[in-house]
This record gives sequence, structure tokens and C-alpha cells, in this order.
Amino acid sequence: MRVDIMTLFPDLVETVLSESIIGRARSAGLIDIRTYNIRDYSEDKHRRVDDTPYGGGKGMLMAAPPIYNCFSAVKADGAVEGEKTKVLYMSPRGKTFNQQMAREFSEFDRIIILCGHYEGVDQRIIDEIIDEELSIGDYVLTGGEIPACIVTDAVCRLIPGVLADAECFEKESFEDGLLEYPQYTRPFEFHGAKVPDVLISGHHANIEKWRHEKAVEITKKNRPDMAEKLPPEEEPKKKRRRKKKAQTETAEAPSEETKSAE
Repeated sequence: MRVDIMTLFPDLVETVLSESIIGRARSAGLIDIRTYNIRDYSEDKHRRVDDTPYGGGKGMLMAAPPIYNCFSAVKADGAVEGEKTKVLYMSPRGKTFNQQMAREFSEFDRIIILCGHYEGVDQRIIDEIIDEELSIGDYVLTGGEIPACIVTDAVCRLIPGVLADAECFEKESFEDGLLEYPQYTRPFEFHGAKVPDVLISGHHANIEKWRHEKAVEITKKNRPDMAEKLPPEEEPKKKRRRKKKAQTETAEAPSEETKSAE
């Protein structure tokens, strides 16, 4: 997996993506992350990359030529014939990034990310080179660098070998439509709160059952939008019985026409 990030602030990106698991994976050669300073591709003698928007309005807009020049250099740098590439633009108006997208992007050979700044970029560069606009949430940041780091981290950790064990991500939040269950480590008791007995029982089936139930409970509490998509069997038994009873009573109740006929 290779990730190319076009930005005005390469040092910011490098600082984030050179640490911890992603940094170690880069050092081990499992992933290849490269940053490109868009200013280096400006044809202006002052390395200017922005200008005022047509039609008026506040702020400055990143111009198309420096971005296109940078993109052309990125594409030519180590290009492999037939490689599967995805070009993304980090933008608050884009589709909201999620774990499913991370899995899909991890199947590509190469991802190229454009980080916007100021009031955004010239629409013509989006139309010409971008495959997909991507957002990390319903809020606005000062630039696309942090979102680009988030997407890169989420995608690269799914690459084989980056994490010690595939189970590390197969049983975490979002992988099965649920948020992750609560976890505990030593000490057994902390400020009067003890580790749930089931987790020290040694009964693996009961532990899995408890974890699943807690994951469902947390998902319904914190992300009702996700809970709505859960299959019926994820609902508590009492709730299912009440729903089934209500449906039966509705089906058996006489209609208004039947009442009138009687």
C-alpha cells in the first residue's frame, strides 16, 4: 500500500504519521507514505498557490495549476502499470468517511490524497483529478491535513502485518455493525469498581455472550442510527416478545368494516 499526500504542510503530516504503529509499519516497509509540498509546484516566483475567488467572497482559494502540477509529479513518481489507484480530496462537503470505506480503500494499491486549505480549491481541479470527496464529520477544520492523517491511519492499519493480529481489528468497533464492548485490565479492583465476574470465569462462551450483549447495549445507547440497522435477533428478548404480541393483537383485532357489518 502506498499513500501520497499533497499538502501545504508536509511537516504536519509527517509528524503524525511517523509515530506509533503507522511509523513502525513505514520503517518495516509494510506501507509507503509520501508527502508532497504543493508550493514546490507553483509557477509563481513567490511560490504562491492561492488567489481570490471569482464572483467575490471572503478568503482565498487554492489555485488549480500548482495542484495539477503536483498531481502530475505524484503520478509519475514510481508509477506502476496497472496499479489500482484512488484519488481523494478532504472536504467538509464530501461523503462521511467510515470503517466500510477504510476496508474498501485498503484494497487499492495506491491512494492519493489532496489536502485543501483556506476556502478550498478551484472546482476545476476537483472535476479533473478527484475520484471522491471525503469528510471526517459535520464540522470544519482549518485544513485537510489532519483528516488526511485520520484516513491514512484507518486504512493502513488494515494492511496485513501492520497490526500484530488480524483479530485486533476484526473484533473492534464498526467491524460487525456494533460499537466495541467494555474492556478491563489489572488491577482487578480500582476505586471500588471491580472487573465483571464473567471475565474471570474462564468460560469463553459466556464471555463472548457478555461482550456481544454489552456491544449491543452500548451501540443502542451511543449510536441509535447504527442500532436501527441491527437485525431483529439483536433486540432484547423482552422487547421482541412485546413487539410480537403487539403485532398479533393488531392482526387479530376486527377492522372497522367488520364491526359495521356486525
